[in-house]
Amino acid sequence: MKKVLSVADIKELIRGGKLNLTINRQYVDNLNVFPVPDGDTGTNMSLTMTSTVKEMDTVQDGDVRAICAAIAKGALKGARGNSGVILSQILKGITDTLPTEKTITTKVFAAALCAGSEKAYDAVVNPKEGTILTVIRLISDYAERTARRTPDFNDFFAKIIKKGEEVLADTPKLLPVLAKAGVVDSGGQGLLFILQGMYNVLAGIEMKEPEAEEQQAQQTISAASVDENDYENITFSYCTEYFIVNLKKQTTLADIDKLRDKLCKIGDCVLVVGDLSAVKVHVHTNTPNVALEYALKMGDLDNMKIENMREQYKKIHAGEDVNEHTEVGVLSICTGEGFKNIFNEFGANVMEGGQTMNPSVDDIASNVRKVNADTVYILPNNKNIILACERAVEIVDCNLVIVPTKDVLQGIAALTAFDPDCDVETNKVNMTDILDEMTSVEITHAVKDAEADGFEVKTGDIIALSGNIIARGNDVDDVVLDVLKKYSPDDICVVDLYYGASVTEDAAASLTEKVEELLPDCDVRCINGGQPHYDYFISIA
Repeated sequence: MKKVLSVADIKELIRGGKLNLTINRQYVDNLNVFPVPDGDTGTNMSLTMTSTVKEMDTVQDGDVRAICAAIAKGALKGARGNSGVILSQILKGITDTLPTEKTITTKVFAAALCAGSEKAYDAVVNPKEGTILTVIRLISDYAERTARRTPDFNDFFAKIIKKGEEVLADTPKLLPVLAKAGVVDSGGQGLLFILQGMYNVLAGIEMKEPEAEEQQAQQTISAASVDENDYENITFSYCTEYFIVNLKKQTTLADIDKLRDKLCKIGDCVLVVGDLSAVKVHVHTNTPNVALEYALKMGDLDNMKIENMREQYKKIHAGEDVNEHTEVGVLSICTGEGFKNIFNEFGANVMEGGQTMNPSVDDIASNVRKVNADTVYILPNNKNIILACERAVEIVDCNLVIVPTKDVLQGIAALTAFDPDCDVETNKVNMTDILDEMTSVEITHAVKDAEADGFEVKTGDIIALSGNIIARGNDVDDVVLDVLKKYSPDDICVVDLYYGASVTEDAAASLTEKVEELLPDCDVRCINGGQPHYDYFISIA
């Protein structure tokens, strides 16, 4: 039972909160729908916590005042966006309160949470309920009540987190845009992840990455639910942030308050926080130059950021920026970060798609238009996508040339034969003919029992595919080696092993060594493809 927090405990709580938020950053980003869906709440709060920990670590002694001052300073220095600034003020209120007491009990910590809530509300000119402000206020109110009968910090955190989950679930009832999008408040969720991380430290609970399926499901909800016309309701276009540092000697605290009042006249979502050592400013305005001029009268500017929210919104819904117009372009359909990078290095545009993710005709046509070229060569990289590409030819304005690649390895081979200075017919012949000069093999797991191509396959077996099943077994490395043994070493010059998302770098390196021992005269290369479902794609030439 822990009834009193030490200075070391405070530092570990901050570390735990930062770690858990960082782990769940993308989840929080995917919840962000207000004021514009730019998907950065988790990132902003995570960066704020990262700066907090970094500044905290600069303090070597064990003095609670020094530690708390560093936490507040780091949070303010790293605060980004509305969510980050509000979080910094919550931490500011907490750390202003803790050093005032000789021992930090649950009652003291509850009072600190209340101070954090008050500080956060004071920082926002027009507080909106249904946001992180509501979550911290109701959690802190409950914390004060429950601390009287809950002296143990483990029980105390468990109770306030449960209350926070209830409050967070109600945020869509308070903020219509959340109800419309079918999500809870992203800032409130980020705050709960921080508190949960603190509890995990106290309880000795290991923190792990969230399930990919959970993140993807939330991303789908957020992306599908936002009204495409909301950007028309944005009154002030430019999200403007900066620090005022090296404040002039004549600057007073009253001047900081006056700056807040001035910014309210030229914009909204105004946050002006800090003191005579540094001031953090955030405002949405149509005249960012004026917002900067006001600040320059008080001191020097640092860490300036100005973003056009209206354009951000349009780009998000367009998927990507449209390229500058060119005569010739290439579009490759693939999945896996490694393969995307490879195609990008070849100068090709990339769209997501592949096994289990076949894009629609409209998806293909939309991405062809983004290439913005008179002639676009498209690499389907999957036999099930070729037909959709053929249909897309009918609804695009450019000359869409289909190179019938059936996998990503064929796509890479076709690109090596591509010459932007050649005519269309020559390029298509060259890019298609090279496909016959290579062999592609895919290594994956069987998902059901079957008898095919002379093999009796059981669910979970490792199988090698090259048009048909050509090998099976219980070990990935053994199956790969069995495939390569089918070829005469004299017929193989190069073997490329592209390992998938489920394969570690060490495992891929180990297999590479085995292949090199089997084929000592061949050039064997190990490359991160990052593809799902398939352990390896193997190119044999």
